[in-house]
Amino acid sequence: MRVAVVIAARDIARFLGDAINSALSQSLDACAVIVVDDGSRDATPGVIACHEAPLLRSLRTPGLGVAAARNLGARHAAAMAADALLFLDGDDWLSADALSRLAAALTAHPQAVAAYGAFAYVPGTARPETAAPQDIRTAPSGLTLARVTLGNRFANGGHVLIRRSAWEATGGFHEALRFAEDWEFWPRLRLLGPFAAVPGPPTLLVRRRAGSVMHGAATDPAAYAPALAAIAANAGLAEAIGPQRFRRLVRRTQRELTWTIGREMLRRGAARPALPLLTRGFFGQFRPQRAAILIHAAWAARNTLP
Repeated sequence: MRVAVVIAARDIARFLGDAINSALSQSLDACAVIVVDDGSRDATPGVIACHEAPLLRSLRTPGLGVAAARNLGARHAAAMAADALLFLDGDDWLSADALSRLAAALTAHPQAVAAYGAFAYVPGTARPETAAPQDIRTAPSGLTLARVTLGNRFANGGHVLIRRSAWEATGGFHEALRFAEDWEFWPRLRLLGPFAAVPGPPTLLVRRRAGSVMHGAATDPAAYAPALAAIAANAGLAEAIGPQRFRRLVRRTQRELTWTIGREMLRRGAARPALPLLTRGFFGQFRPQRAAILIHAAWAARNTLP
């Protein structure tokens, strides 16, 4: 299987070398590692230039957004006859056997349109040679279309290997979306076929860093609104799930998103603004442990100074 890794990068010179090195040093050789510099104004171009490897390709866009950068890289990979694509964020890195394990799963499940593995978070300043994974998220099996629609089940595309033919059938990422474009993409991909779960240790290490786009928008409901609107307007999803059930699912998705934003606010110590969001989102996807979280948020909000 010919696998291409597409890395979208914008102003992340400090971290990009780790992402590139992890893609170039896989136990399964990629057919290409394509780095798309999306209008960086820092030393990102120089970092790319420092990595000389036959597999490495470099492209540049004038800051069109991550969705457009990924689509450009994927089209370049298609021209190189890649069988499968993996979209790695430029501030994360892959485990050494990530591609081999993901490719083996796709090969073993010919009906699957994608394979996904576990991922783990690391501190923002972590280095691959010394990092200790935190908050490991295993790869849940049986991701139905409804579950993929209800909330983003993936950290990002870095632990998901996608058949190129399936990516082409979706039309790629929605380039009008500047945030949560991956969440909007996964249900469209899942419409085409099942995802194969890969058991075992993390395939992707995700930096938790204050300067990332995800960190900046994760507590802003307005940042998610365009992606949610695009999901709600997807006629193919409504037909596959059933119109009435889909409308209910969209309402649940809105509540689940509200819970997720409130939970992130609480994690950052903002209990007062988090509490009403957690209350509204409590039944988005009910789990018993949410009651404990809500009680803790109420206690923290009461004991926080105005």
